[in-house]
Amino acid sequence: MDDVRAAPTAGIAACLLVVVALLVPYLLVAPGSAVSAYYDAGAITPLAAGLFSLVGVIVFAAGREERTDPPLAAGAGLVFGGFSLAVCLAWAATVPASVALQLGTADGPVAVFLEYHRFLVTLAAAGVAGAGAWYARVLRLL
Repeated sequence: MDDVRAAPTAGIAACLLVVVALLVPYLLVAPGSAVSAYYDAGAITPLAAGLFSLVGVIVFAAGREERTDPPLAAGAGLVFGGFSLAVCLAWAATVPASVALQLGTADGPVAVFLEYHRFLVTLAAAGVAGAGAWYARVLRLL
């Protein structure tokens, strides 16, 4: 597969990973209100990054299939990825660790996942920004 198609495909995968990572706590924690409190505990809710990622799926797919101008799609993917990363960084840095630790009563891997969840979401958002930069680089925009 050539890089012109691989980069936006990686962007689509990274965007979907952000959305899935944001949905998983709702499946693991019984009261959904606890997850809502967790997401609202930081400076900004990471659900905004989820919204950017959902739009990013459409942008990367349109660029990959050439339904929109690929340089425009690459630039938009880079911007959406950058905003997603900024939102996740602000949230992960400001959400108290005690809120994440109080999410569930589960032990083992679930508790570890919930403890490090905010960093995993931020890492996934960095993947979106990285895929946007890769797509722009492949098209010789950077």
